[in-house]
Amino acid sequence: MASVTASSVKFSSVSSLIKQNQVSNLKKASLSFTGNAFQSRRLPVRRFHVACAAKPETVNKVVDIVRKQLALPDDRAVNGESKFSVLGADSLDTVEIVMGLEEEFGICVEEESAQSISTVQEAADLIEELLEKK
Repeated sequence: MASVTASSVKFSSVSSLIKQNQVSNLKKASLSFTGNAFQSRRLPVRRFHVACAAKPETVNKVVDIVRKQLALPDDRAVNGESKFSVLGADSLDTVEIVMGLEEEFGICVEEESAQSISTVQEAADLIEELLEKK
């Protein structure tokens, strides 16, 4: 929680305050103002979009693997923001997707990391990270 004590506060664009890959799994943010003129306020976070470093070709390969594993039709939109659960994947499908990614990219995904993957983009980011460590 951020707390500011002042008689005046200037706000600038939130996106300029957040560096790439600085926020992870942020569900709620709040700002507290105390003083004579301010009441405490909580502001729900509607949506954060954090760009990441995965190469487009990595994302495209992940999309292809997800499409194949879930037997999705060609007209079904699948992109970096696509959630596996929304695409119809259950926990077994997600495990099989991760196994397909391991085979395609020659990597080993630890169970803890595999459980945190819920979107195509998260999978692509993890792949890029693991490939950099090789």
